[in-house]
Order: sequence, then C-alpha cells, then structure tokens
Amino acid sequence: MTRRNFLPILKRSLPGSLMCGIVLIAAQAALSQAITISSKPTDAQIIDRRYAQIQPTNVDLPKAQIDARGHQDILRTLVAEQGFAMRPLPRGKKGLTLAANGKLTPVGEGYLTSITNNGLSVKPGDRVVLSNIKIDKEHIVFDINGGPEHKHEFMRHIQIGVGGPNMTAPVVQDNEGDPTGARITLTFPKFVPDVTPAQLKALLAPLISFDMKTPVQAYTDTLPPVLKEAILNHHVMVGMSTDMVLFALGPPESKSREMEGQMPFEEWIYGHPPQDVSFVRVNGNRVIRVEIAKLGQPLAIYTKDEVEGLMMTDGRPVMAQASQHDSHTVQLGDVHRDPDTQAPTAPPSLRAPGEKLPQDADSSGQDPSGNRVGPMKPVVFPKDTTKDPARTVPAHPAAADAKDSSTKSDASTAPANDPAASEPDKPSETDKPKAKPDSSTPPVAPQSNFYAERPQPAMH
Repeated sequence: MTRRNFLPILKRSLPGSLMCGIVLIAAQAALSQAITISSKPTDAQIIDRRYAQIQPTNVDLPKAQIDARGHQDILRTLVAEQGFAMRPLPRGKKGLTLAANGKLTPVGEGYLTSITNNGLSVKPGDRVVLSNIKIDKEHIVFDINGGPEHKHEFMRHIQIGVGGPNMTAPVVQDNEGDPTGARITLTFPKFVPDVTPAQLKALLAPLISFDMKTPVQAYTDTLPPVLKEAILNHHVMVGMSTDMVLFALGPPESKSREMEGQMPFEEWIYGHPPQDVSFVRVNGNRVIRVEIAKLGQPLAIYTKDEVEGLMMTDGRPVMAQASQHDSHTVQLGDVHRDPDTQAPTAPPSLRAPGEKLPQDADSSGQDPSGNRVGPMKPVVFPKDTTKDPARTVPAHPAAADAKDSSTKSDASTAPANDPAASEPDKPSETDKPKAKPDSSTPPVAPQSNFYAERPQPAMH
C-alpha cells in the first residue's frame, strides 16, 4: 500500500486531533529521510542488447509543417522500399513507438514481453519491405511486411443477398492466414514537419537500415564489434547461435545427432583432412563445444561461453579469443605417464567433499571436537557357544551360595588327613532326610518366594 492510498484510510479511522499529530510526525520523518541512489545495475536492468534502449538520432528537422506535396513525395519514395531490420520486430497492432531524435518504447522487459505474447515478425538482419505508410497529424505509421492487420478488414464481414440459400459469400474471402507483419510508429512533438524521405530513413536507422548491404553485412551490423569481426573472419565461438554459425561458416558438410547422458545434441562437421576440420556441437540453438583438428597438432577443445557477456548490457568483460584457461589440449594416441615427473592417478573415492576418515586423524588420536578417533580395527565376532555343554542354575541361589560357603569353611578348618575333608561333595549323615517326621515339633509351612514380604500361614 502506498503512502497516498494509506492516508485517506487513516483519516476515516482516527479523530481529527490525533490525525493532525500523526501527519506532522510523518512530515518530519519524510524531511529527515535520506535516499541512497546506486548507479550499479540490478538484475532487472541486465537484459539482452537487442531489447535495450537505442542511441537517439540527431537529425535537423524543418520548422514548417508537412504539406500535400511532402505527403506525395514520401509515399512515392518510401512505399515498397526495402531495408534490413536492425532489431527484432514484434507482431501486433501496437508494435514499436519511436520518438523522432528520441527514445524507443517499449524497451527491456516490455519489449521482450511484446515479442513473447504476439510473436516475432522479423529477426535482426532480415530483409523488410515498407508495405504501407500512413501520415497523421503528429505521427507517421509504417507497416512492415504487410502490416499486422488484414487488408479490407471491414469487407470481410459484408455479404450481399436476401438471405437463405441465395446468400452470397463475403465480399472479400478470408482464405489467408493471420497477418505476420510488424508496425513502427514515428512520433513528433507537435506536428509532422516537412521532412524528406532521406530524413525519414535517418530517423528510422536504429530500427531499419536502408543501405545497400549483403545479408552477412546486414546481420553482422546488428551485433557487437567482437562478434561481427569473428563472423567476418569465419571464426566460431562457444555460445553463438546457429544463425551466427551459418553466417560464419555456411551450411555444414555433414551432421550427426547423438546423445551425451540425457542431453541430445548435433555435431556439425566442417572440412576434410589434410585441411583443418572443425566439429561444432549444437544443443538447441546454441553452440556448446568447438573442436578444431589441425594436421600434426593436438586437438584443441573450447567449452567456455564467450558470447553471453557480449550480448548482455551489464558490461561483463569477455575475451574474444580463448586464452590458456579457456581451452585445453588433448594428446593424440595413448597417453603414457612419466613416473619421474608425474604423480600417479588418484584412485576413485566415495568420500564426500571435505570428509575425513579415522585414518586421517593426527598423531594424538583425537579430533578438535574431542571425540576419540583412531585407525579402524578388525571386527571381532562373539565366540560360538552352540556346541558347549548345558549349564545348570540352582533353583534357590541364595541357599546354594550359603551351603557352598559353609562347605568351603569346613574344608579349610578340617585336618589334612581327614578323609571327609577331601570329599566335600559327599553327603554327611546329618544331611540325609529323616524317614519319619518328629511328632514333638509342630509342622512348618513351606516357604514361598512369591510372597516374601508377607507372613506365611501356619499349617495345622
């Protein structure tokens, strides 16, 4: 919500005195606010040069208004005149608007959106024809390649007859497809001056060039100087479009379609041995790889994009010729490693970037975090006890431990020549159960381990 839309809502919701105080505080804050302006281009300002703002022309315009004779001179000279497009021209009735000795609208994102929504009518470097010219009070409208509208648009909807089966077809048959032409509107400040056809050509020069040129010259004049020089010298750079390659080297002598992983590409081949052979790899509409094979020399491979920065408006420096870092050389035949000067090839690894293993620890055996690390040791499996004899556990371990301790103490105090001490496991006479219970002593209930904390009932 902007400040202008916010104030009316605030006035309706707050009292008058409170509103005056808030407005005064807001005015003081606005006066003390500092605005910082940066001249660094943002990402929204970095666009393709073909859709950027033009350099305004400087043509001396007459002071007088155009008359009927000037009308006839312009129509007689410029209608059906041919030229070359210096920029991509969109379809649509609105087209592009160029101010005399001024700027172009739309530009940037609006220019690209117009081409995306309406379609492309003319590419840079294509030959165009001024099919119609309409001179109005303050502007001149130029229709390119037939214009964006059907001829006799109104007559296509008129039929002659009394209805029924005797009804005739429309006066103008609609057998043609949709129009594909473009439109340029040249505007003037107050009125159309008495300009000559030569002056109109100079005003339209940023969009249409009427000079006599070859197709290669017409296309290269729309490109930056580095790309223009490369095409005229028949040199292909990574990042060029297929049109640039065709203008630089012409149609390829042979093509092959292949796949690299999931990416399809075309290999354009130029030349035959013993001449230089060029392999241009194209993906979609761009060159992604260039290989140049010269007789008796290693194969030169170029993979760095050298065109992207040249076609943008952010001023990124891009070298026209590949340097040592932009290309690498592949040796022909089998490559043999010199063990005295070259290190052995590192084996493949499954480590993540920056990952350390226990054997990479320092001599102290601890990492900086304090965790204990060390070399990996063999895995020790537990002992197999499946074939060992069964081991019995007494039902009353407490009574068994007491008996063992008493037996050991008796054995330690018995004399050495006592035969009973030498056989601790032999039951004694007192350990034998009695045949009959003694009637003089009352019976005792058996002890249970399930309710040790409760008193046991007596047996009667």
